[in-house]
Amino acid sequence: MKLKDKRISFGLTSTFYAFKHTIKEMKNIMREGGEIFPIMPPCTYMTDSKFYKSADFVRDIEEITKKRIITTKEEAENIETDIMVIAPCSRKPYC
Repeated sequence: MKLKDKRISFGLTSTFYAFKHTIKEMKNIMREGGEIFPIMPPCTYMTDSKFYKSADFVRDIEEITKKRIITTKEEAENIETDIMVIAPCSRKPYC
């Protein structure tokens, strides 16, 4: 992929079982030189699951992206990006 210097909105859903795969892909994007703007709905941001504690997931995402996670519609509307990713994408939302 050619992601160098691309600005990427990365919407994280509440498909908790796939978080480890999402983190792997975020690391790949950052290695490619992309800039990630992480976005999470409040229910994903604050919910612990058997797969991940929310505080741990938030910490990991913010360490990878070097950005604070966006959790409000107002904040998300103000970022300009080249690409939008919604991940993980599943038919089974939990919130």
